[in-house]
Amino acid sequence: MWMLKCSRTYSTTLALVAAAFLTTAAHAGWQDDVSPFDANRLAKLDEARAKGLSEAEAGQDMGTIHAVLDAAPVAASENELTGHWRCRTIKLGGLTPDIVYSWFSCRISQGDGGLVFEKLSGSQRLWGKLYPNDGGGYVLLGALSVKGEPPHRYSGNRASAGAESTPDDAVGVLSATGAGHARIEFPYPVQESTFDVIELKR
Repeated sequence: MWMLKCSRTYSTTLALVAAAFLTTAAHAGWQDDVSPFDANRLAKLDEARAKGLSEAEAGQDMGTIHAVLDAAPVAASENELTGHWRCRTIKLGGLTPDIVYSWFSCRISQGDGGLVFEKLSGSQRLWGKLYPNDGGGYVLLGALSVKGEPPHRYSGNRASAGAESTPDDAVGVLSATGAGHARIEFPYPVQESTFDVIELKR
């Protein structure tokens, strides 16, 4: 009887531990997956945006840039974000004052336990998970790849050879900015520019 009672108690304890683990996993946020290097980049979003805008002043596209970055964030449900988007990357500062790329195809869909963002066309692709952000919008932890390669995954705390990050890692903040409009801001990209933004339009 004592052995049976202990067995039941042990089984109950295991079930409670498993339930607690699953609950924690289900509510894991971006802070659990981000590297310290990238957490620091995200914390400097406002600083990177201001520096990128200052450097872009010498370019020819400030009207386009301000139209994208000055729009106030608005609340948006997962259903409103899910689906196909037209998207273009705008680079501010760094090697050149600014670059505005052509329109490509992007998608936000359900997968990998939450929302996933994908840039589907063009020579440079992007795949990443979107995590709800306490301050509103979503944090993107993603990675860049080249057309023809399998999608790269965000390295997080697994950066190779002891490096703080890999050149492929791309972290940013997604904000809806109106019906059929959104943007993803990338502070201090590892390569080329000071600040990047992907403009999304239906």
